[in-house]
Amino acid sequence: MQTDINASPGIVAVIGGGPAGLMAAETLAAAGRAVHVFDGMPSVGRKFLLAGKGGLNLTHGEPQAAFGERYFERSTLLAPWLSEFGAEQLRAWAAGLGVETFVGSSGRVFPQDLKAAPLLRAWLHRLRTQGVQFHMRHRWLGWADDGALRLATPQGDRLLRPAATVLALGGASWQRLGSDGAWWPWLHARGVDLAPLRPSNCGFDVGWSEHFSSRHAGQPLKGVAMTVGGVRQAGEAVVTATGLEGSLVYALSSLLREAIARDGSARLTLDLLPARDLAWVQREVAHPRGPRTLSTHLKTRLKLDGAKAGLLWEIVPKQAQADPAQLAAAIKALPITVTAPRPIDEAISTAGGVRFEGLDDRLMLRPLPGVFCAGEMLDWEAPTGGYLLTACFATGRRAGAGAAAWLAAAPAT
Repeated sequence: MQTDINASPGIVAVIGGGPAGLMAAETLAAAGRAVHVFDGMPSVGRKFLLAGKGGLNLTHGEPQAAFGERYFERSTLLAPWLSEFGAEQLRAWAAGLGVETFVGSSGRVFPQDLKAAPLLRAWLHRLRTQGVQFHMRHRWLGWADDGALRLATPQGDRLLRPAATVLALGGASWQRLGSDGAWWPWLHARGVDLAPLRPSNCGFDVGWSEHFSSRHAGQPLKGVAMTVGGVRQAGEAVVTATGLEGSLVYALSSLLREAIARDGSARLTLDLLPARDLAWVQREVAHPRGPRTLSTHLKTRLKLDGAKAGLLWEIVPKQAQADPAQLAAAIKALPITVTAPRPIDEAISTAGGVRFEGLDDRLMLRPLPGVFCAGEMLDWEAPTGGYLLTACFATGRRAGAGAAAWLAAAPAT
């Protein structure tokens, strides 16, 4: 292997061209460092672009205190970095690139044109103006015995000995876009404290009958509320061929996943009419239906049809369907057992990765001085809604600032 002729020993290497890596590069360049970004894909920001295909959900407009709680047990750890670069700062940063944003009815924040590509183009132009150099199709392969970075490039394998390194390699979902978790064993071998990678913001298997699946897979469940382990949330879900997915399921995915890991399965309840109380539902179900079928009765009186009605016939026993009290109770709290999360590569994001206990407050790896980590490869998770991207930007900025500070304090050689 050879030393990469495009890079000198004084450069900072950023491995990974997603939002966390690009923000680390921007922060380092602003500190006067020579930054080289390496990515195994033909272009940077591929997952960022795909995430914005239906409208880039950049961040969320809710109050900062509520915003911070979306990071579960990591809320306290992430709080300082989110206070430095949270939703408000992210919107101002986008505006500095000429991309104005707005808060949608759900509280989610989007670019005015809803597109990710113009933001990424403007960002890359600014980074290149700052002197950041990009090396595409340069896949990191871990470390050589002497600590040099190993890179597979179109010109063959290369070794790189930068002054500092920021790793921003993502989790293990969406492998075709570059996030494959291949870094996990390399860091583990170097003594880095790691948590296993697990699917997050993912769908779950239920095990529908063929009758139900063939008729309702792909249909939405709008205006419902889900309860898992005493936590209730309203929103929308989608029936899949094997189970359930959608924003409401993603928001509670960590609870479902941990219950399955602990007990082998997890129980959720679905309120099909969260805007109505049980007494109202009982009255409507018990209302005389004359010659109408029960399906027609529920559609006429309660506006229950499609996948919602299909779930009742799938789960509620025939005997209970004939009892208005039991049927009403099921409409307000339909029990569904999920048996497994979908495979990690189908997940929107992952949990697990580099534990914060193995990092200092600059996000530098304790066993590897001069190596910093950012983004989804860190052990945190959050629901969709802009929270994932915001923390990726915030931790990228923190790692970049940490690397710049570490280099500034390092003795001259």
